[in-house]
Amino acid sequence: MKLYKKEVIIGFSVVVAILVLIFGIDFLKGANVFKASNYYYASYTNAAGLQKSAAVTVNGFKVGLVREISYQYNNPGHILVEMSLDKNLRLPQGTRAVIEQDLLGTPSVVLQLAPAAAGYYAVGDTLTGDTNGGMMETLTKSIVPATTEIFPKIDTLITNLNTLTGNPALTASITRLDAITRELELTLRQLRATTGALPPVMANVKGITTNLNTASADLAIASAKVRQAPIDTVMTNLAALSTNLRALSLQLNDPNTSLGLLTRDPSLYRNLNSAATSLDSLLIDVKRNPKRYISIKLL
Repeated sequence: MKLYKKEVIIGFSVVVAILVLIFGIDFLKGANVFKASNYYYASYTNAAGLQKSAAVTVNGFKVGLVREISYQYNNPGHILVEMSLDKNLRLPQGTRAVIEQDLLGTPSVVLQLAPAAAGYYAVGDTLTGDTNGGMMETLTKSIVPATTEIFPKIDTLITNLNTLTGNPALTASITRLDAITRELELTLRQLRATTGALPPVMANVKGITTNLNTASADLAIASAKVRQAPIDTVMTNLAALSTNLRALSLQLNDPNTSLGLLTRDPSLYRNLNSAATSLDSLLIDVKRNPKRYISIKLL
């Protein structure tokens, strides 16, 4: 009896272990064994490397996984994919199951739901299958032609570079650049020597500035003294002098005055000239014959 109990326990343990193994494998594949699901099918002419347990998504959200992949021998050239989907998901008529690849090249099934106006698929129906290369195929189609066009341009560029580097004019240009660099270095040295001689010049400039400041101070003092001078008195005297000169000028221009007659009457000028001539003749005669005019008597 005890032996019989041991055999039952061992058999029960083996069954439990097998069930745990089966459910564990399904769980590791991503299947939720404790959640009810519906099964749908899709037929493809190219499975694009799709594997069991691949994700089935709607708008990027996982709603199931691929349960089985089998070749349809009764329909050559087609592959049947069995999908286990969430039981609450209903697929409208016209829904397409598209195989797409991500950036790493891992394929998955993407359900593109159609409008629900035409009804829904029944559980176990076969959806329209399609294969899309995904982002990698798109990148390949866009990059490869561009790369094909770039390669000839790169080859032309390399050829032009080789021609340019082999041109003697480039070597001559580099030589001229070396000479220009040496001249610039010499110029910089001379500039440094010139700047070294600037301190004495700056000292002289400072001295000149000091002298200018002193001269400006002296001018300020002189200006202050001029402002302190009796300018009003000087201007009054100048005005009186101007009045006197104007009166004298009027007298000189007036023929009825003595000064006017003196400057305007020609007879007066001739008489004065004649008198001066007679006086001069008299003086000459006195010098020649002084005894005629001077008598000296001795006692």
